[in-house]
Amino acid sequence: MKYITSLQAAENLGLTKRRINDMCFKGEISGAIKSGNRWQIPESYIKKVGSGKREMRPLPIGVSDFAMAITNYYYVDKTLLIKEILDERAVVSLFLRPRRFGKTLNMDMLRVFFESSNEDTSSYFEGTKIWEFGQKYMDYQGRFPVIYFTFKDMKYTTWLDMLINIKSMIQREFARVETINRDKLSDVDIDYIQSVLTGELSDALWPGTLGRLTEILDSVYGIPPIVMIDEYDTPMQQGHFYGFYDEIIGFMRNFLSGGLKDNKHLSMAFLTGILRVAKESIFSGLNNIRVNSVIDRKYSSYFGFTESEVKKLLDDYGVKGSFAEVKKWYDGYHFGDNDIYNPWSVLNYINEQCMPQTYWQSTGSNEIIGEVISLGTYELASDMKALLNGESKRVYIDTAVVYPEVTKDSSFVYSFLLMGGYLTIENSETLYDGNTMADVRIPNMEIMYIFEKEILSRSDGIVSGADAIQFQIALSANDNQKMQEALQGFLRETISFHDAAAEGFYHGLLLGLSAALGRYYKLSSNREAGDGRYDIILVPRVKGSCAYIIEVKALKSRKKTMSELEIEKLLLSESDEAIRQIEDNRYADAVPKGVKVYGIGAAFYKKSCQVKGKYMAR
Repeated sequence: MKYITSLQAAENLGLTKRRINDMCFKGEISGAIKSGNRWQIPESYIKKVGSGKREMRPLPIGVSDFAMAITNYYYVDKTLLIKEILDERAVVSLFLRPRRFGKTLNMDMLRVFFESSNEDTSSYFEGTKIWEFGQKYMDYQGRFPVIYFTFKDMKYTTWLDMLINIKSMIQREFARVETINRDKLSDVDIDYIQSVLTGELSDALWPGTLGRLTEILDSVYGIPPIVMIDEYDTPMQQGHFYGFYDEIIGFMRNFLSGGLKDNKHLSMAFLTGILRVAKESIFSGLNNIRVNSVIDRKYSSYFGFTESEVKKLLDDYGVKGSFAEVKKWYDGYHFGDNDIYNPWSVLNYINEQCMPQTYWQSTGSNEIIGEVISLGTYELASDMKALLNGESKRVYIDTAVVYPEVTKDSSFVYSFLLMGGYLTIENSETLYDGNTMADVRIPNMEIMYIFEKEILSRSDGIVSGADAIQFQIALSANDNQKMQEALQGFLRETISFHDAAAEGFYHGLLLGLSAALGRYYKLSSNREAGDGRYDIILVPRVKGSCAYIIEVKALKSRKKTMSELEIEKLLLSESDEAIRQIEDNRYADAVPKGVKVYGIGAAFYKKSCQVKGKYMAR
């Protein structure tokens, strides 16, 4: 019987060497034998189960444990992140990326690689890209004590609850130290560790626990530890939304400075988050930090999937024909020099039998978009709607964001939306202050949907997603009666009798409802065309669809003796007049030739309306 090595078997089956060895150990490969420390696999097994086919493992959706991911799941190899980190050797590295872009999995990969352990963790890296670069890099494997904190689940709504849980997290790291041989600890160290574990440490001393822990580990191991802090800015976001921002900023400033600033007991530190909370507020005096954000070239391919990785993933799972749809829905991010796909959404798309949905939306809160829109200026709200229309905007990007300032300055707004994954950069130039001027836009269809939802729900505080859907159904069917009924019902249920008056009010209402069609139509408003200025035009993005021109009229007053029937007749007359205006002023000239045009005249008086519509001659 002929045998091949586990590495050869792995290459034939599209698995990792570790996975093959694990299958041999569990008896899942019939006829496998162990020669010394190496498994030998019968060629007949490869012919039997291989035959050009691959045993595709489960997709690592929600898996942030590196050892588990590389052993039992399909793993997209990001281990060259380790090489770049060792080549640069920055003392403190801060990696800023949107949520669900692989930050936590990469952090756990770094922990498994660097951390000293009783287990031979080098086996997890056999056959990976970092392994190919040889002993120069593998000499660092399993060499360091590691301090690891994750704040990603710190979603508490009061300062007291947040502080209690931060203390608990610190206690867990100190509990790991307590397992070390006590002969290696001084009496002072033992007393300090016990005060932390029992919670008896003075409140004023808790921010200093990180620095003290690095000192203890350095004295025990004879080598300074590596500090890793995942999603460091989550507590600050919670503090901003729930009223304890100053308290958490004060704690984190002292906690990080004590452990990371000019600390001779520190080898390296890695932090991840979404925002670089302004240097003067949280990284005060920390001049040894290297910030790596979505606008930087370094490390740009390690968070999220590159296009080549997506193509391979789709090919491996037999759905390479879905590439165009995946690109439309989940691509569009530009990190440094790389074109990046949302990894969470791509994995879920494949797992859900290639059904395009807004998978990323369900992974966290999008309430910051709503806050930006509801508290921002009218100009900002208009800009948001322009972005929904597929346009880009030239803005100043400041990566040092302070949460309370997000809604007070437009540069902070766009910086936050960019860093959070809601916008992407098209073109950019670096300024002398280190910040960036850039053209930003919505990256893909998935984010377009999220923008629609948040903008519609806060469009003057009146338009809901359900209302927009009813309007969309009536519009797409060219059903004047249904459109009138939808508007009539909406006006009666939601708008104050005194609110509805000016034509501009109704124009804004219809504009907000029309924004829901942004993925199907290009929306424009109040622009010159033909011999006048139209109210709203929706030009289809797909060939064969109909364009819509909406003209709005509003009765300013009526005689007190007028009946409802007389009002209805006046509204019908005004809606007819709106249709004539569309025709006489040749507003259809704004629509590309060859596209059918349907004109809509909508007339309003307080909570009453009449809608007329007809196809326009071209």
